Amino acid sequence: MKQGSRGYSPLEQPTAQQVMINAVSAGPITVFLLGTHTNFAIFLMTNPQLKKNIEHIYVMGGSIWPHCPKKNNSRPEECGNIGNLFPGDDNPYAEFNFFEDPFAAYEVLHSGIPVTLIPLDATNTIPITENFFKAFEQKQNTYEAQYSFKAMKMAHDTWFNNHFHENVFMWDYFMVGVALSIMRNSANDNGENEFAVMEYTNITVVTSNEPYGISDGSNPFNDGSTTSKFKNGVHSGHVQTGNRDPFCLEKNQKGRCKDGYTMEVTGPDSVRVLVATEAKRNQDANSLLDREFYKSFLDVISRPQQSGRFNISTQFPYYGEIVYKPDFGTRKKGKPFVFDMDMSTGDLIALLYLLKLPVEQIDLKGILVSPNGWASAATIDIVYDVLHMMGRDDIPVGLGDVFAIGQKEQTFPLFGDCKYRKAIPLGGGGLLDSDTLYGFARDLPRSPRRYTAENSVKFGAPRDTDHPEDVYIVGGHLNIQKGNPSTVPSK
Repeated sequence: MKQGSRGYSPLEQPTAQQVMINAVSAGPITVFLLGTHTNFAIFLMTNPQLKKNIEHIYVMGGSIWPHCPKKNNSRPEECGNIGNLFPGDDNPYAEFNFFEDPFAAYEVLHSGIPVTLIPLDATNTIPITENFFKAFEQKQNTYEAQYSFKAMKMAHDTWFNNHFHENVFMWDYFMVGVALSIMRNSANDNGENEFAVMEYTNITVVTSNEPYGISDGSNPFNDGSTTSKFKNGVHSGHVQTGNRDPFCLEKNQKGRCKDGYTMEVTGPDSVRVLVATEAKRNQDANSLLDREFYKSFLDVISRPQQSGRFNISTQFPYYGEIVYKPDFGTRKKGKPFVFDMDMSTGDLIALLYLLKLPVEQIDLKGILVSPNGWASAATIDIVYDVLHMMGRDDIPVGLGDVFAIGQKEQTFPLFGDCKYRKAIPLGGGGLLDSDTLYGFARDLPRSPRRYTAENSVKFGAPRDTDHPEDVYIVGGHLNIQKGNPSTVPSK
C-alpha cells in the first residue's frame, strides 16, 4: 500500500534527467552509480556545461582480473570467469551493470571526472555468509533493519539452489560503505578507508569486438554508411547482440566477446582509476564476522538514530496521506551527492544504509531509479515507500531507463519494449501481477505478500519458507451439472 502522498504517475513522474540537472546545477556534488550507466552518461553528453560541478564518481560494477583459487600460481583452466553474466559461455568477461550499456560505462569512465571503482574483484571477497545472515537475523533493532533483513531473507528463501551464501555478495551496500569511508578520509589521495584495499589501475571499457572497422549489422555506430559515427577504432567492431550470440561462441572454449569488460590496459585509451581489490578482514581475528564491513553494516542499520517512523509491513491502520519533510534548522549539511540505483534488493538495502547516516555527514540531493528485467517502472513506488518510512519525503526521485522507447532485449522480449512499463496507477496494464501490486490494490489495505506455500519443497521449491498463509478460492462448482459461462452463437 502506498505510503504518504507521493507515488508513481506516468505523466507526472519527474525524469532522472530533471532530478540530475537540478541537483548538479546547485553546486559541487558527488555521484554514486549502482546500476547501468545509461542515465548518467546521457546527462554528461547533453549537459557538458555542468560536468565541472561533479567532483567524484563512485561506481559499483565491472570486473578486471581473473578469479583464480591460487591467484598468480593458478593455471588458466583453474580460473573462473572474470565477469558474472549467466550464462557466461559467450561473454565470460563482463559484469552485469557494465554489460547492459558498455558505451555508457565507457563515457563515464573516460569523462575526465575522478572515478573510484568497486568491482567484482572486491565484492567477491565479501559474500553474505551464513554467520553474517544469522547475526543479522538476531540484530533487528530498527524498522529499517527489519525491512532489510526481510528483503534479504526473501532472496535467500527463493534462491534457485542451496548455495545462496556462496553465490550472493554485498555488491551494492559494500560499495556505499567503501565510498562513504573514503569520503570521510578525503585528505588521503590513496583512497584510504576502513573496509577495502585500494590501488590505482589503468583500465578502459570494451565496447565492441575485433576485427574493428567491419560492419556486420550488429553495431549502430558502424552501419557501413558514410555517416557512421565510428568507422574504425575500438568502437567500430562487432557488438554482442544478446545471450548466445553466434559470433561470440567458440567451440569447446570460453566465449570471445568482451562487451562491457573493464580491461586493464596502457596507453592513450586508458584511464587511471582508484580500484578496490578486496574487502579488509575484521580487526578482531576471533570474530565470526570475518570482514570489517559486516560489523559496521549491522551497527549502522540497527542504530536508533535516523530511524524509521513505522514498520512498513504493518502500517495499516496508521496510513495517512501526509508528507514527512525533516526540519534540519541550522544543522550544517555534509557532502551533497546523487544516488543512481536500479530496483535490486541490494540497492534498496544500500539506500536504507545511506538514510541511516546523519545529514551532517552526507546530504542526499536526489535518487535516480531505473526499471530493469525484474522490476517495472511502477516499482519506483517502493522507493517512495522507503523514503516515507524514513521520514525523508523531501528527497527528489527521478525515473530513468536502460532502453529507448520501444526498444527491447532481443533474446528476452519482456526486458525492454513497452510491456514491462505498463503497470500504471489503478491497473489497466494488462499484466495481472503488476496491476495487482501497483494498480488499484495499492489503495486498499493488504497483508504482506507471500510467494510460496507451507512445506513448499513438496511443490518443487528449493526450500521451505516461513509465515505461510491460508488460501481461499472463490469459484468452481462441485454438486451441479452445468457451469455458468455465457456463450454467444457464432452465427
